[in-house]
Amino acid sequence: MFAREKLDYTAIALPDRIALDDDAQIEAVQAHLSFMQKRHTVRDFEPTPVAQEVIDAAITAAGSAPSGANHQPWHFVAISNADVKHQIRLAAEEEEEKFYSGGGNDEWIKALEPIGTNASKPHLDIAPWLIVVFAQRWGEFDDGTRYKNYYVPESVGIATGFLISALHHAGLSCLTHTPNPMRFLNGLLDRPASEKPVMILAVGQAASDATVPSVAKLKKPLAQIRTVFD
Repeated sequence: MFAREKLDYTAIALPDRIALDDDAQIEAVQAHLSFMQKRHTVRDFEPTPVAQEVIDAAITAAGSAPSGANHQPWHFVAISNADVKHQIRLAAEEEEEKFYSGGGNDEWIKALEPIGTNASKPHLDIAPWLIVVFAQRWGEFDDGTRYKNYYVPESVGIATGFLISALHHAGLSCLTHTPNPMRFLNGLLDRPASEKPVMILAVGQAASDATVPSVAKLKKPLAQIRTVFD
């Protein structure tokens, strides 16, 4: 928690420095690319437990992400309790039923057809962990006074990317799930009004018979996602 009297600037020497030559840089980034290309979003999980220590380390990695004014406007709720997971599933499926029965526009639903999704979300019960990502719209000083957080969506997005990468490095799979609306998560997980739920990550080992939609392997080529001014 931030304290008013600690809002000053003090420079310290860069604590960690990684210096690689050109060849080593290329080798390192190519190795990382190859590993990250093995990451797949799955909906089929083994119920095999995953140690909380793994989840804690991944969330700690997420918490190391850069953020606007270093306010770190995020909170992660990790759930392995079967009853709580089931409550989340029931509430999420209620919202999904509304979406698929007409709440979502035709274009959106059509866009989801190649992904093969529907209102049923059994993975929310089966995955050993659910991690709910919350964005903190404002914070509080130690005296209870509010302060504004900056670049909240950008900051939380970066942190969530760190989290997904960390889970992948632990050999785990995850599914990003965003029922709309998601305010039910505040009540179920006792989170304050200052926090907005952003997504649910179902986390665990991919099932031995897990599948992915073929369209998921169609990624835009570099030429379509990169522009260079040299």
